[in-house]
Amino acid sequence: MPYSYDDQNIFAKILRGEIPNDTVYEDDHALAFRDIQPQTPDHVLVIPKGPYVTFDHLATEGSDDEIVGFTRAIGKVCDMLGVDPGSDGAGYRMISNAGEHGVQEVPHLHVHILAGRPIGRMIAREA
Repeated sequence: MPYSYDDQNIFAKILRGEIPNDTVYEDDHALAFRDIQPQTPDHVLVIPKGPYVTFDHLATEGSDDEIVGFTRAIGKVCDMLGVDPGSDGAGYRMISNAGEHGVQEVPHLHVHILAGRPIGRMIAREA
């Protein structure tokens, strides 16, 4: 499936330094920063530095280094936040929305790390 990347999306502008962010972690392949409208006490977005729209886009077209680097960045952010399930059973939720049905608002791959309180069920069943 061909993907069309919009280099004017807000995350592309953040990566170029045009928009400030509250950086939590950064390396050659990823940037992690606090969400400006946090839904939980710890709400961090992790984005790849490459022009990928969704996770499957990165998985099919990204280099091995990009895929591994992005995945490791997510692990490092969780470690930095101290949210792994072994931390007093705290845990976290990781969400990546994709496309219209997934309610993706920014056309740049991003993973939400949500933690710091019980979150509840992921999806309510339809009646």
